[in-house]
Amino acid sequence: MAKSNTARIARAEPGRPVKPKVQPAPAHLDRLIHERVRLAIVSALAVRDSLTFNELKTLLKTSDGNLSVHARKLEDAAYITCDKSFEGRVPKTEYRLTALGRRTLERYLDHMEALIRATRGGAR
Repeated sequence: MAKSNTARIARAEPGRPVKPKVQPAPAHLDRLIHERVRLAIVSALAVRDSLTFNELKTLLKTSDGNLSVHARKLEDAAYITCDKSFEGRVPKTEYRLTALGRRTLERYLDHMEALIRATRGGAR
């Protein structure tokens, strides 16, 4: 008969309490900005005064629908602004990072840097 590869469950000996594992506190990341496409949008706008919808789409290599959904979430949170206009008969959508969006990105980056330092410091 073959041995099972399933993990064995450690059982407490009678009279000995089981020590609970100490779980680290969950990282309090801004879940709105942490998502890959939204982080990319905010990061791109942090280094440029503004970007059009088509510039962002090309830069991020994403679809129209994906970009518009993520940009709308950032706009609803007041992290970015969206200005719609026309150049001739062609619609133009332009995005800018707000002061709140910039502060949020800076806080996010500070948090990520602290996590990296803690991880590297703990591995030494």
